[in-house]
Amino acid sequence: MAKAAAKVREFRAEAKFQRTSPQKAKLVLDLIKGLRVEQALNTVHFSTKRIAPVVEKVLRSAIQNASYVSDEQGLDVDVDNLYVHTAVANEGPRMKRIRPAPMGRAFRYQRRLAHIIVTVAEKSAPEAAGDLDAAVTKTPAKKKRLAGKPSK
Repeated sequence: MAKAAAKVREFRAEAKFQRTSPQKAKLVLDLIKGLRVEQALNTVHFSTKRIAPVVEKVLRSAIQNASYVSDEQGLDVDVDNLYVHTAVANEGPRMKRIRPAPMGRAFRYQRRLAHIIVTVAEKSAPEAAGDLDAAVTKTPAKKKRLAGKPSK
């Protein structure tokens, strides 16, 4: 008999067209992935990266979205029980610029933009103790032998 999995509700916030490269934004976002919301806010608040205040603002917006939607739809969402489910920085459009070079020439370079997306979800309560024990005591899968290679 299969158990019906309870759907975990996710709440997200976006900051588009931020003037930083996605690579630099990912450095801050990787710090907060999987953390509880309170700990993630503290981590971002004390980060020295230039994009950290923007990430903090997006994270706070996602938390407020969770609070607002739960009130509007009558959901029972505990804001203290939220964690950062996903935090990604996608690449936005690039701005092409020209830098003067010696002897009347010019070099092109690109200013990168990032779209920052943070998703928070509520941590589900652990399953029954029997389910956890079954998951822990599983035997590891047997190693497969390579075809054509003799075993030693």
